[in-house]
Amino acid sequence: QLQLVESGGGLVQAGGSLKLSCAASGGTISTYAMAWFRQGPGKEREFVARITRTPIIERYSDSVKGRFTIFTDNVKNTAYLQMNNLKRDDTAAYYCAADSCSGLGCGGISGKNYEYWGQGTQVTVSS
Repeated sequence: QLQLVESGGGLVQAGGSLKLSCAASGGTISTYAMAWFRQGPGKEREFVARITRTPIIERYSDSVKGRFTIFTDNVKNTAYLQMNNLKRDDTAAYYCAADSCSGLGCGGISGKNYEYWGQGTQVTVSS
């Protein structure tokens, strides 16, 4: 069974950058659609970014488009979320998720489509 462990969260000033990592074990992420979700204080979980595998296509929420990048390293079996120009509204717990379906229509923006989840990593953006 696939297991996901996030890391890389922390405290950063507005305008700064962070790179989150999602290390996978028990499976090969090249066969999974990978995604990042987040849940801010008092908010519902929301979709952030997704990458499909066959073909490789990225999708982002409007709130992070142009600032965040999702990518994977198949050798390290790890997914990443590079976050630039961070804003206070980006403060949230960030979760990595995987869908065992890897094609174009897989994953999507609903968390219900993802079978595997990490424990989350906290990102706090200060002004």
